[in-house]
Amino acid sequence: MASGSWMSLETSFPDRSHGFDGSTALELTGTDRVGLLSEVFAVLADLQCDVVDAKVWTHNGRIASLISVKDCNSGSPINDSQQIDRIKSRLRNILRGDNDIRSAKTSVSLAITHTERRLHQMMFADSDYGRKPVLQCREDSPVVTVQNWAEKGYSVVNVQCKDRAKLLFDVVCTLTDMQYVVFHATINTVEDKAYMEFYVRHTDGTPISCEAERQRVVQCLRAAVERRASDGVRLELCTSDRQGLLANVTRTFRENGLNVTRAEISTTNDIARNVFYVTDAIGNVADPKIIETVREKIGLGELKVKELPLIYHEREEAAVGVGGAVLSLGSLVRKNLYNLGLLIKSYS
Repeated sequence: MASGSWMSLETSFPDRSHGFDGSTALELTGTDRVGLLSEVFAVLADLQCDVVDAKVWTHNGRIASLISVKDCNSGSPINDSQQIDRIKSRLRNILRGDNDIRSAKTSVSLAITHTERRLHQMMFADSDYGRKPVLQCREDSPVVTVQNWAEKGYSVVNVQCKDRAKLLFDVVCTLTDMQYVVFHATINTVEDKAYMEFYVRHTDGTPISCEAERQRVVQCLRAAVERRASDGVRLELCTSDRQGLLANVTRTFRENGLNVTRAEISTTNDIARNVFYVTDAIGNVADPKIIETVREKIGLGELKVKELPLIYHEREEAAVGVGGAVLSLGSLVRKNLYNLGLLIKSYS
């Protein structure tokens, strides 16, 4: 993996967002490339690791992934130090891209983490927000402005973008991780557009102090909005779980020139319920014929197209997230913002 990539390996306890059941959690960040996920899953399968849960985000040519694995024979967390060393060694070889050996890092620790909050933190630490976008600016790109209200000592942050599920969570998490406190907020949605205004200060009570900081806030909030968004074709795989399933599926994607831009992997009662967002190799809309070819190879009854980008001029009924329905920002604003603040603080 190229400069800036890193990996840590940790044993996780139950995750309040996903219900991890005592598994070994792997964190990966680095330079994205077509087939990277296929290589990761192939190594894990070869090392007798069963992937029970995973989330993958990509943004501005970077990738962040949290993967929960167990020993496929015993079904237990992987605690053997020699096996952990083997996993780290093999994955380190994958992460060493562009001959940049020094950038690959590994660590072992114990933690309880909120998966999506952690993905934001990983990409923030990786400075994905400061990298050149892979795709050119589009009409629906988020618009972020920051102004100071000197009389009251606040900085006023405005975000305008397309509404989507968990948008408010993503923005408030990022503000919190950047050490800002939200004192007041106005949230509104009109059709599919979201308008958010936040009155913020640093944790020490001061407003944003300089132009460089203002630009950093703009970049980071744009990234927070874009990380979870995807123009790719949404594919859902529902089938009996088996060893090597993810390696085989993602290999088929790679062999047909499809790049996974986002993924949600879960296993419940030996049933794999996986969601993939795919584009072509350079980030454009995938050819429908290739999508159908991939479905035929994997199984038409198992891999289904659940959502198409707007460019197709057709959309199926809005898909729900793995494990249950999701709410748009228009629904979230009817919830208590105070409760959201408590949730975020609980994972700080």
